Amino acid sequence: MRPRNKNRAGAADTRFMLAAVVLARRGLGRTSPNPAVGAVVVRGGRVVGRGFHRQAGAPHAEVVALAAAGPLARGATLYSTLEPCDHQGRTPPCTRAILAAGIARVVVGSCDPNPLVDGRGIARLRRAGVGVTRGVARAECDALNTEWFRFIREGRPFVLLKAALTADGKIASGSGDSRWITGAEARRRARTLRAWADAVLVGAGTVRADDPRLTARGAGRSPLRVVLDGALSSNPAARVFGEAPPGALVVTAEGARPRAAARLRRRGVELIEIPAREGRLSMAAVLAALARRGVVRLLVEGGADVHGQLLETGLWDRIVLFVAPRILGGAARPWPALPGGATMAEAIALGEFAVEKVGRDALLLVDRPAPRSGPARTEGSGPTSRRNSPGSRTGSRRA
Repeated sequence: MRPRNKNRAGAADTRFMLAAVVLARRGLGRTSPNPAVGAVVVRGGRVVGRGFHRQAGAPHAEVVALAAAGPLARGATLYSTLEPCDHQGRTPPCTRAILAAGIARVVVGSCDPNPLVDGRGIARLRRAGVGVTRGVARAECDALNTEWFRFIREGRPFVLLKAALTADGKIASGSGDSRWITGAEARRRARTLRAWADAVLVGAGTVRADDPRLTARGAGRSPLRVVLDGALSSNPAARVFGEAPPGALVVTAEGARPRAAARLRRRGVELIEIPAREGRLSMAAVLAALARRGVVRLLVEGGADVHGQLLETGLWDRIVLFVAPRILGGAARPWPALPGGATMAEAIALGEFAVEKVGRDALLLVDRPAPRSGPARTEGSGPTSRRNSPGSRTGSRRA
C-alpha cells in the first residue's frame, strides 16, 4: 500500500505544479529582468491560493499566493515553479513570507542558478523545519525561463536573429529595396517577436536604408529600440528615435563624435559607449552592456553585417527566418554577411530546426547546437520544447 500512496502523492505534486506553470505563463514577457514564476497553495488536496509574478518590483508569485490563501496557508503545501528567493531585492525574501505563513511543505520545480539564491532558499526552509521537494515537473518549469537562464549563467541576453529572405537567400535587391519580401501574415508574425523581446537591435545601416519604427504595432508591448552605431552616423530625425516608450538607445564607440552624441541626447536617446577596435564594436561587449541594462530577450533584426558578426562569434541562441517564394539573383544582397569558409568543414553548424507555413511564406526556426562538452543545456530549452518559443504560435532573481 505504501508505494501506491507514494505514487498518488507524486501525481498530485505534478498536477499542482503544472497549475503553477499555467499561472507563470501569464507573466511571460513582462517580468524582465526577473524570471516568470507561478505558485499555488494547496490544503487538503484543494488549491486555496494562486499567484504569479507580474513584473519586476511587484510581489513575487509565492507572496501573492500566500496572501490569497490567508490563514489557510498554515500547515499547507506551497508549489513554486522556481526556488523561492532568500535575499532582499526590491521586495523582501520569499522565504521570510513562507515561514511567517506557517507553510509545512514546499515543492519546487526549477532550481535558481542566480548566485544570490542557488540553493540558499531551499536550505533556509529546511533549517526551519519545512519539508522541501525539488524537481517536480522540472522540464516544464525550466522551459518557462530558457532565456532568463541564459541571462543569469552567461551574463548576456538570449539572442534571437530574425530575417526575411527570398528563396535564394537575399534580404534586398541590388538597389536596397526590401519592401516587401514576405507577405502580410509573415510580417504580422514578425511583429509578435517584438512584443516578446525586451529590446530589438539593428545596425546603423538598417536605420539609414529602411528608417524602421521597430515597434510591435498592436501585437503587444513595444521593446526598447537599440541601434548599433559605432561612428554615430544615424540621423537624429529617424523614426526609430521618435516613437513611443520605452524609448531608444544607441550603442557606440567611446568618444565618438561628441556633437552627434549631444544631438541624439537632446532627442531623448540614451547612449552607451563601449570600446571599439579598428572601428568595430565588440559584440560580446554590446551584449554585456545590454544585460546590465536589464535586457533578457534580445531580438536582432539586422542587418546582414550584424547578423554575420553574431553568427561568427557564436553569440546567438535562435534564428527565425521568414522565407518567401521569390528569387532575386544578380547583385541582390545576401544573408548573412560572412567571410565564408573554403571548405564545408568551416561552415557554421546549426542545431535542429522546424518549418512552418505562414501564409504564402515559410518560417524556419533554428536553435544553436548544444555544446559537445561542458555544462548541459537547461531541460526544456532545446528545439523539442517550443511552447514558449519566439516565432512559434503557441536583473537577477528576483528584483
